[in-house]
This record gives sequence, structure tokens and C-alpha cells, in this order.
Amino acid sequence: MAGSLGIIFRRPAVVNSFLVNCWSSFAKGTMTVRVRFAPSPTGSLHVGGARTALFNWLFARHHGGKFILRIEDTDQARSTRASEATLLEDLRWLGLDWDEGPDVAGAPHAPYRQSERRGRYDEAADRLQSSGKLFPCFCDESILERKRKEAEEKGLPVKYDGACRDLAAAEAERRSAAGEKPVWRFRSDEKETVAIEDIVRGRVEWSGESLGDFVVLRSDGMPVYNFAVVVDDADMRITHVIRAEEHLTNTHRQVLLYRALGATPPIFAHVSLILAPDRSKLSKRHGATSVGEFREQGYLPDALVNFLALLGWNPGDEREVLTRDELVREFSLERVNKAPAIFNLEKLGWMNAEYLRKLSPAQLAGPVEDRLRRLGISEGIDRSRLESAIGMSLVRARGLDDLSEAIRFFFEAPSEYEPEGMKKHAKGEELPARLRALAALFETIPEFAHDPLEEATRKLAETNGVGLGKIAQPARLALTGRSASPPLFDVILTLGREESVRRIRLFAERLGKTEMPAAS
Repeated sequence: MAGSLGIIFRRPAVVNSFLVNCWSSFAKGTMTVRVRFAPSPTGSLHVGGARTALFNWLFARHHGGKFILRIEDTDQARSTRASEATLLEDLRWLGLDWDEGPDVAGAPHAPYRQSERRGRYDEAADRLQSSGKLFPCFCDESILERKRKEAEEKGLPVKYDGACRDLAAAEAERRSAAGEKPVWRFRSDEKETVAIEDIVRGRVEWSGESLGDFVVLRSDGMPVYNFAVVVDDADMRITHVIRAEEHLTNTHRQVLLYRALGATPPIFAHVSLILAPDRSKLSKRHGATSVGEFREQGYLPDALVNFLALLGWNPGDEREVLTRDELVREFSLERVNKAPAIFNLEKLGWMNAEYLRKLSPAQLAGPVEDRLRRLGISEGIDRSRLESAIGMSLVRARGLDDLSEAIRFFFEAPSEYEPEGMKKHAKGEELPARLRALAALFETIPEFAHDPLEEATRKLAETNGVGLGKIAQPARLALTGRSASPPLFDVILTLGREESVRRIRLFAERLGKTEMPAAS
């Protein structure tokens, strides 16, 4: 990055020396990196927003800088404190701690909610008005919309036509006194070209002719997004703005506003969008899209962080499973890809399973027990049995929900039995009698241990002239409700003598009341 130019203004070509110094300081390591994540509290934290927050967090931690959380809640109709609380909870769950934010006492650039920063926006707007960079616009929105459509139909740039640009001050005062409330527009220079050297996207350039005079303040005096974000980033000394490429179109306006306010623009990095496997916009139809949903479904925060980090970035080698410390150590914006990132749910499931298997049954017992209780199992969750069940089932699980459902039968006798398993293994009129005999063996066997239990079952099969599976598989159905489970005799030992006998007898009784298919 050394020697790169951050932002260029041309009339036709004038270099912004402040940005040259900014880039130079960063390259020399003398700049204290300050980045921010600025969500709007209007809903759940989308995985796209989470990836943006993560990239900012990793960049700050890699450079020993500061990660700032700012809440952009100027949309009062949609913003809620409940949504804000959920956003903060999701970020904490992901482990993305912030150095400054709305809940950090004594943070130096408070307040960190835009709704509480109106005074700062008014001050900045007054400065621009005094310098002649803003002018009032009384144009009717319906007329502006008609003009926009006409421009589109003619293939012309869609921009404000300057109708109120040179409105006399006396006329503006008269209309305001009459009750008309204008918006305030930024006075652009059509001869001015702005170019940035984006860390991810390279050189991006805009002509002043394409922009027009854009709105800075709404008719109620509230700042538009582009103005508020510039004031905030300047006040909070943001050095790098790392955000999704959909914001790239805002950058031209923001750079002009930085310049008009006499502030140093940050260094920009616009990361690619996240797409679904069919390369369409990621949406609900593709499954879970919010951090909260993945959390509820039993994904682990470290797995989700690892997965999100690899959406558009790579460590420079073939590694896919990286610890948080490794991510911080390896992260750089130069290895962020410009191409869209594809959200592969299968890969996330695989990665989650990798992280799940790194945890011990004791570490997983708490969250799994919580999920069992949500499934309606409120009694009989013995911690020893729970850890034993987790240890047996962990190898097949991809998430906490997966794991909880897999071990459910250890704490709740099956009320239904797998239909395919019943067709395949619950055959023959003699089967109920065999299962009752097996239950009697288990009830009376002196040593209730793996080898004696297996040996007794094998002898019973030989006595009945059948293979071990002809008794073991129906027993598995009786105990678990499924035709596939952890090793049968491990299951029996975990359930215990009394419960195993009870379930086998219950199953035999049920089969005795049902017309049995003939044994094959």
C-alpha cells in the first residue's frame, strides 16, 4: 500500500495532500487504526453485516487499533432499542468486542447513536451553509420524480437539474416565511472529478457531471445518511471505512462532503456482496440469513466467525479451519477478493461439525441441556448420562440442534418408531416373544456390562436359530425409535437396566397387538 494515493480531486488535477499523508502514515505504521461498524437497528443482524463487522474487527485487532460501534438510528420510524439490543447481543455472541460504543462508559467520542448527535449535524450544516456550499431547494418531489423518469427515458444522467440553485435569498426567505420547508442541497462542481484508490477495488473515479446537487438535509432538518456518516466518521477519527460494495455509490458524495468540511477522508475498502449458491441475492428463501437464526439452530460462534472470514478473504494458503488468533494474525485487506462471495450452507455445516468435535462432552452439556428442555424434556436429565450420550453421538452431529435431537431418546422413550426400520426389522410373529426373552435376560443378568450383555444377546439369537441382527436391530428400535444409533450395548448401558428392560417390553407389547409382517 505504500505510495498509493487515497483520494484525488481534479480540476482538472489537484492532489489532496492530507490523504497522501494519511496513506503514508498507515504504510509506515505510525497511524493508529480506527474502524467502525455502524448498523441500523431496524431488524436482525444479517450475515452480510456480520461479515462487515468481522472484517473491521479483524483489521483493528491485526493492527492494534480501535474497533468502534456506532448505531445509525436516524430512521426513527423503523429503528428500535429492542433491535439495537439484539444487534449488540449478536455481536457479543460472535465475540466481536468493541472499544468504543453506546454502552462503553467514558468513550471519547460519545454519543455513539446518531439520534443523539443532532447537535453535531446542525453545527456542520451551519458551517456548510455559511460557506455557500448548501442551498435551499423548494422543488416539489412529484415534479422531481417526473424529471427523473424523463431523463431515464432519454438516456440522460439522472440528477437534480438545478432549479433552485440560484434562487435569490429574498425569494428563499419569502417561501420559508410562507410555511414551505425546503431540503438543503450540496452545491456540486460539474468540473470536479473525484477518484479514490480503494484497497479492494482499486481505482474508482466519478465525474462531477454525473452527480448533480444532492440532498444533505431533509425538510425536517434531519441529515441524510451521506451527511451524517461523514460528520460521524470525521468526529470519531475513523481512518479506514471497510464496508460492502453497495455503498461504493455513496463514496463520491461523502468525499465531497469531507472536503467541504475540511476533514481528512478515510481510506476506503469496499468488499464484495454475499450471494446464494445460485448467485442470486441471499434471502430467506435460501434458509437462515441472520446471526440470531444460526445461533438458534445450534451453530457455534467460532465456526460462524471462521466461515464468515473466508467469504471473500483467504489466508494465502489452503487452510480452512483457523482459530480466532490465527484469523487476527493473518488478516489483511489486500487478500480480500473483489468477486462476490458464495454462501455455502453445506460448508458452514461441515465447519461447525469440525468445531463441535473440538469440544468435550462436559463443555457441550450445558447448551445441549438447554436445547433438550426446549424440546419439552424437563426431567431426568442426569449429567453423567448426558455427557455419555453426547460422547457417543458427537461424531455424526453438525450442530447443537442436530446433537440434541440425536440424543433425545436417552431422556425420552420413543413414542413413534422409524417407519422404514419397522418395515425392515419388526418382522415375524415370533419377534415379540424373542424381545420379552431379551428383556428377561437383561433384567436378571448378574453383571450389567457391555461384554456380558452382548454375549447373552448372541446366545439368545443362536437359541432361536437367527443371526444377532435379528434381535439386536429390533432391540435398537425399541430403545431408540431408530434403525441407526450409537453402538447398541453402549446405548443399553447409558439407559441403564431398568429403563432398557421397560422399553423393550413396551415395544414387544406393541408388536404383539399389531399384525406382524412375515419374516424374510
